[in-house]
Amino acid sequence: MSATLHASAVLIGAKAMLIRGPAGSGKSSLVLALLRAAQSGILPFGRLVADDRVHAAAVHGRLVLRPPPALAGLLEVRGLGLRRLPWEPAAVAGWIVDLAAGDAQRLPGPEQAFAEIEDIRLPRIAIPPGYDILPPVLAAVGSSAASAGAARREDWQVSPRVHI
Repeated sequence: MSATLHASAVLIGAKAMLIRGPAGSGKSSLVLALLRAAQSGILPFGRLVADDRVHAAAVHGRLVLRPPPALAGLLEVRGLGLRRLPWEPAAVAGWIVDLAAGDAQRLPGPEQAFAEIEDIRLPRIAIPPGYDILPPVLAAVGSSAASAGAARREDWQVSPRVHI
């Protein structure tokens, strides 16, 4: 089974971050910021998987993300239009970020710490509307978890291309 999500995805190290949110919430901007963070060495590696639409499928207990063929390698940059970037044809999701999330809390409980897509449960960070998006995402990726719900730093280390 597979779903098409209104979302973006970026590969960071060995795992992809699935970024969901309503139109105008900053999905593409966050992808661009994460790619810049990887170029500057703040993150170990970053590559576009998909922007605006993502195909998600459960494969052997993992959520595999792919771009729709017509959008592969394209990123919308507000004010500039579509830009072609290097991209990954597939990546395994390791984290979900929900932008403009109505249920975002300062100290999230277990019900906010995870999300499920295609019966795959993944760690989640909920960003409230109007909040600066990048700092909590970089903190989640770059630090060890204080809670059982957060991803381990070693899950984000660089690995060769994902072949599925």
